[in-house]
Amino acid sequence: MRKVALAVIVVISLQLFGQQNLPAAPAPTTPPQQTQTTPPAPGQPALKLTVTDAEAIAIKNNPQISVARLNALASHQVTRETRSALLPTAAISLTGVDANEGSRIGAGGLNNPIIYDRSAAGTTLSQLVTDFGRTTNLVASSKFREKAENESSLATAQQIGIAVDEAFYGALQASALLRVAEETVSERQLVVDRVQALTSAKLKSDLDLSFAKVDLSQAKLLQLEAENNYSSSLAQLAAILGYPTLQNFELIDEPAPAEAPPADVDSLIQDAFQKRPDLSALRYTYESAQKFRSAERDLSRPTVSALGVVGSVPIETGHLDSWYGAVGVNVNIPVFNGFLFSARAHEADLQAQAADQRRRDLMNSISRDVRTAWLDLNRTYSRLDVTKQLLDQANLALNLAQTRYNLGLSTIVEFTQAELQRTQAEITNTSAKYQYQLSQQRLRYELGEH
Repeated sequence: MRKVALAVIVVISLQLFGQQNLPAAPAPTTPPQQTQTTPPAPGQPALKLTVTDAEAIAIKNNPQISVARLNALASHQVTRETRSALLPTAAISLTGVDANEGSRIGAGGLNNPIIYDRSAAGTTLSQLVTDFGRTTNLVASSKFREKAENESSLATAQQIGIAVDEAFYGALQASALLRVAEETVSERQLVVDRVQALTSAKLKSDLDLSFAKVDLSQAKLLQLEAENNYSSSLAQLAAILGYPTLQNFELIDEPAPAEAPPADVDSLIQDAFQKRPDLSALRYTYESAQKFRSAERDLSRPTVSALGVVGSVPIETGHLDSWYGAVGVNVNIPVFNGFLFSARAHEADLQAQAADQRRRDLMNSISRDVRTAWLDLNRTYSRLDVTKQLLDQANLALNLAQTRYNLGLSTIVEFTQAELQRTQAEITNTSAKYQYQLSQQRLRYELGEH
């Protein structure tokens, strides 16, 4: 009779104070506004970092952006090199000769010039008159290549920017999931302690305790996985920001209000065609290839150059005047060189066609990627309400399952199943928020607005 009375008292106590025996299902949690990495070292404060700050640091430190900028600067020098052919060239020559008496150059040429003892100084000037457009086309081709490199530099900066966003939001999501895992371990540890006490009082079976311990072990495994993912995401973020070692970041989330995606995806695709720097780079590359093709075709045309020399022979030799000077025009007409020029022109024409096909292929890829990003944004936007409802229902189901278990109306299997569903719903809800933010950034990148 004492055992029956004790059991009745315990049941009544569980009905009145059930929340003291097993932990209640917590209200839906939201990702923390601030998520701190590993504790800062003594005297070393954590670096507060928003996604905007992270993008600015990456643009400053990431080596890939530096490489793209240096290539753009180098392409400007190539334009100057090509333009130099249109400008005159001048050289100063100083000559001193001590020759054998009556010596002449006898081998190595058809002429037979005599060599005199002399010392002289002079200037030579050369100016291209015309090559019928070849050099002009080469200069234009270099300018278009320079513009293409500048656009490629912008495209690289945008690629690094979206990579920073992916790493940043991935770290925030991993941190939020770690927090969920830690809270789950704490709650299930409390369940194990309560069931252990009830089992010791012979009010619950060892089977209930075993199920509770299994749930606790699963939560600890979830926590270990979350810790590893969090550390990996921090390492990835540090690398994309240009740091060789793991940094002490305090990630600050600044979520924007959820907005419905644009309704017309076709207009977005047209905007992307106008704004994407990588597509602009290929357009300039194609125009550069066209100019180079014209320049290679001009190889078969004559080249006209003007020449002029002037100088003095200050030491009297008895054979040479004290000064000299001459002007002339040189016309070079190509006749035959083994079909070299025609092959080069045909090669340039094929390269121009290939550049045009690469441009068309990128346009197709941009159309696909914008549409895919738009669809993904619609999906993640719709998931926000669904996952919120899922979490609310999972918390309600856990509360009901806990009450039924406290009253002895169900087994621990039903309660642990409700716990598992609540944990999964919380993870899904947390992930949905950061996936939506990342989808927004991804669409901005595909539109060339990042």
